[in-house]
Amino acid sequence: MPPMPVLRGREVVRVFEHFGWRVARQRGSHIIMVKEGQMATLSIPDHKEIARGTVRSLVRSAGLTIGEFVEESKKL
Repeated sequence: MPPMPVLRGREVVRVFEHFGWRVARQRGSHIIMVKEGQMATLSIPDHKEIARGTVRSLVRSAGLTIGEFVEESKKL
């Protein structure tokens, strides 16, 4: 498994947008993303650095693999 990079909240949002997720709303410091056909919503903290475990949990909830996410995040 490739190492999870430390990313900003907005960078994580851009990666998920590539996979078809869209920003539904923002409440405080959390960005809520939804995807057509998915029951889950993603709540992404808009912080300078998001903990690696939090990003892993978001990736798992989105139905992606860590490898897919890391490869796309390298393109930022």
